Amino acid sequence: MPKNGGFVIVNRPDPDFHVYLCLGQSNMEGAAPYEAVDTSAVSPRFRMMSVVDMPSKNRMAGRWYSAVPPLVRENTGLCPADYFGRSMVEALPEKVRVGVINVAVGGCKIELFDPNSCAEHIESEPDWLKNIVKAYKDNPYKRLVEMAREAQRTGVIKGILLHQGESNTGDSEWPAKVKAVYDRLIADLGLDAECVPLVAGEMLSKEEGGVCESMNGIVATLPQHIPNATVVSSKGCPGAPDGLHFTSEGYRELGRRYASAMLTLVNTKKRRTW
Repeated sequence: MPKNGGFVIVNRPDPDFHVYLCLGQSNMEGAAPYEAVDTSAVSPRFRMMSVVDMPSKNRMAGRWYSAVPPLVRENTGLCPADYFGRSMVEALPEKVRVGVINVAVGGCKIELFDPNSCAEHIESEPDWLKNIVKAYKDNPYKRLVEMAREAQRTGVIKGILLHQGESNTGDSEWPAKVKAVYDRLIADLGLDAECVPLVAGEMLSKEEGGVCESMNGIVATLPQHIPNATVVSSKGCPGAPDGLHFTSEGYRELGRRYASAMLTLVNTKKRRTW
C-alpha cells in the first residue's frame, strides 16, 4: 500500500493520530531562532506535515515528517506549535500521536485567510508579503484546507491554533472575522465544531513591551463569538526588543500554554483564559 511520510494510508484514519491546524501571522510562523535544545529529543510521536516543499530539509508538501523545526517554511524559526506538540505527546497516552499543520504569513491581517477576499488583500500588501504567499499559491486558506484534507486520510483533526492580530490591532470586527474563518474550516472539512476547539494566543504583553498589547482586550472576547474557544495569556512569556515578537523561550512557554488550554477544552469542555 502507498505510504505518506511513514504512515500507511488505509481507508479509515487512525483515531489515535490527533491533528491540529495552526494559522496566523509572524508569531505563528516563529520569529525567533530555534536552538539545539529545540532540535533534539523530539518524540517520534510528534509529527509535522510540510505545507510547502523544503528542499534543504528533504521535505515535500503534503507529507508527514518528524516535527523538528522549522515547522512552517525553510527560513522560519521556532513557533508556538513546536512546544504545543511536545507538551501534548507528554500529556497524552503513549498510543496517541500528534501532528501539526502550520500555515502562517508574517505581517498579514486575518483577511488573508478569507479565500473570497485574499486576492484583494494581497494586492494591497508590500512585495515581501506577496513573495511569502506565493509559497501557498496566493491562497493560504486553500493551502491549509488542502493539507488538512490530506491529513484526514491518516488522522483526525482535533483542534485549531491561532496566533494573529497584531496587523488588526484596534479592529473591533476581528472576532467576527476569526469566527468566519473558523466556521468555514469546520464546514469545508466536515468537522463537528463541538469537538474541534479553537485556542488563540494574546499579543506580546504590556509588561514585555508589547506595542500591540491593546489588541488583547479584543482577543479576549473571542469566546463570546466561538463557544468552543479559549484565549491563552502571554503574560510572563519573554518578548523580543521589537515589541512584537517573542523570544525562543517565549515561544516555548506560549506553546506549553496552548497545550494546557487545548487539553482543558478537550477533557472538560470548560472554556477559560489561561
